[in-house]
Formats: sequence, structure tokens, C-alpha cells
Amino acid sequence: MAAEKLLSDKEAAKLVSDLCNHYKDAHYYLNFKTPIDLLVAAILSAQTRDVVTNKTTPALFEKYKTAKDYANADPEKLMEYIKGVSFPANKAKNIINACKTIVEKYKGKVPDRMDQLLDLPGIGRKTANTILINAYGIVEGIPVDTWVIKLSPRLGLSKQKDPDKIELDLKSKIPKEYWRKMTYVLKTHGRAICKPVPICSKCSVQKLCPKNGVTERL
Repeated sequence: MAAEKLLSDKEAAKLVSDLCNHYKDAHYYLNFKTPIDLLVAAILSAQTRDVVTNKTTPALFEKYKTAKDYANADPEKLMEYIKGVSFPANKAKNIINACKTIVEKYKGKVPDRMDQLLDLPGIGRKTANTILINAYGIVEGIPVDTWVIKLSPRLGLSKQKDPDKIELDLKSKIPKEYWRKMTYVLKTHGRAICKPVPICSKCSVQKLCPKNGVTERL
């Protein structure tokens, strides 16, 4: 098997720039209105399809509007609203405990600092980056979701498998102006073109992409 090619910084910047230009309308995929909505939706979305999460949240957000509402929620009643997502019991526990911390330490406001977000139950670095970017417009990093993990090696952007190490590679190779949209662009590209059997013939970056690990393509 041929060694995987890692793009140079210049090549990586060009590839991501071209993808961002191609998918101008790519955007965050969960529905929310407030930072607390976003935090809850992001927790619910783990190992759950976007469409299921977005179907679950309207009634939930109508019932629970503030961190205090969630902090004081009865776990069984909360689970009734979120039973359609995966692992509802664990997610209900994380939501309640995260919101208790937000009420007790941050006066009910979802924190806007990475270290404070990572201190909340159920919040990892991907979710913290997501909240900072989409709730506060703060771009410190790149949310590394399933699609970023899948496509980064194929596109020659990283050889790592650990999400935190992938993020470090991407931050070192990609200009910061693309960090905000990159995750959603890769997700859109993965769903449309860069599938398990990629449709390389219709890919806007096929000449730049090293196609690492691709053994069959359309």
C-alpha cells in the first residue's frame, strides 16, 4: 500500500479555501436560539443523527428555557422529552449537572471560555469549540466531528486518528479564516461527494486531493 501523502501547508490552505468557496452555504446543522439551547442540543447530538436531534429539541426548548430550568428538572420528566436520542439517561444527567454548574458558578450564563466549558459534564473539546463559535463568535479552534475525523486523512490534512491531535494538525495547516466553517464544509462535502466510495469525478478539489486510502471511486 502506498504511503499516505500529507499536503503541504500551502496545498492544504488551497484545498480548504476551494472547498469553502464551493460550499458557501454550509452552516452549523443543529437548531437553536440561545447559548443554553445550543449547549443542550450539542449534548443530545452525540451519536445521534442531526435530524433526530432537531426533531427532539423544539418541544424540549419550549419546556426548558434557562439553565435554571434544566438544573431543577426532574430526570425522569426530562427523559420523556429526549427519549428519541441515543443514551437519553446519561445525556439527561449531563444536561442537569452541567446546568447546575452554570447556575452555581456562572450565574446561569453559558461560559464563553474554553477551560470553563471543558469543566462542564458532557462537554468535550468538540462541543466547547462548537459553543464558542456558534453562540459567541469566538474562534479558538476547529470542532473535530465524525466527518472531520473521516476526511482529514483522505484529504491529506492529517495522519492522526485522535481528535485533539487532528485539531492541532488542522490549526497548524489551515488559515484561521477558515476555522469557523471548515467542520460544516467537510460534513457537506462528505455527504455529497466524499462518501465511502467517493464520487471523485464530480469533486471540486480532485486535482488537489491525494485520495489517501481510496481503493474504489466513481
